[in-house]
Amino acid sequence: MTATASSTQPSPSARLSAAPAAYPAPMYPHKATEAQHSERRIRSFQPRRGRMTNAQAGALDRGWERFGLAIDGTPLDLPSLFGGLPVTLEIGFGMGETTAAMAAADPMTGILAADVHTPGHGNLLQLLERDGSENVRLAAGDAVILLRDMLPDAVLAGLRVFFADPWPKPKHHKRRLIQPHFLDLVLPRLAPGALVHCATDWEPYAEQMLDVLSASPELENLHPEGDGTGWLEPADHPAGSVPGYAPRPDWRPVTKFERAGMAKGHVVHDLLFRRR
Repeated sequence: MTATASSTQPSPSARLSAAPAAYPAPMYPHKATEAQHSERRIRSFQPRRGRMTNAQAGALDRGWERFGLAIDGTPLDLPSLFGGLPVTLEIGFGMGETTAAMAAADPMTGILAADVHTPGHGNLLQLLERDGSENVRLAAGDAVILLRDMLPDAVLAGLRVFFADPWPKPKHHKRRLIQPHFLDLVLPRLAPGALVHCATDWEPYAEQMLDVLSASPELENLHPEGDGTGWLEPADHPAGSVPGYAPRPDWRPVTKFERAGMAKGHVVHDLLFRRR
């Protein structure tokens, strides 16, 4: 019985082949992007396709032509793409649960959601289909190329980076996304008043994020007083609050990943900054 049931399951390659022809293989050369995708530079992620479920492959097949785009260096017209909505760029949406929930809760904000994880694209399309959300576009590929080559200045109303890979080993810290050179790329794309929202459950990365964002004169910390959580060394910080971090906003859902981290004793920090 077990062998028969197993033999009826599509192979991973068959599931991937169910994706529409227009769906790009993230971060691998395709169409006009060979030079860009073969650049010799440090990246903050590793390309992933992974195993898709039949439901995820089906959602890609139904929804990619309408909601998806390749990060291929072609300039984007965001007002046209989102019908004039203000647009927030989300980098690294994982399986898309948070993206879908925030899109449903705020249909008057467009979300340009970039990631390299094929099953995540399929899963997010499933969730958007379930919720009837029309205000999300998925971008497959490297967000650096998206920011550098495809977006004009002052076009984004916000940037979200939730639970990016913390690259915990010291030799890999150079791969962390939130770095001064990345901020130099992002800031021109942010309109005045744009909200930058980061969250992580890796405290050393939270400290790096806070240092990088606080060092920019073009950003204002919306919670310099802290998030209300205590320091491990209260004698050194008698205010009893971690300066610079923000309380988790009600509009950022708590994810399964976040709950799992908190169950292990991880401390989650949000950072909220505004473009001056």
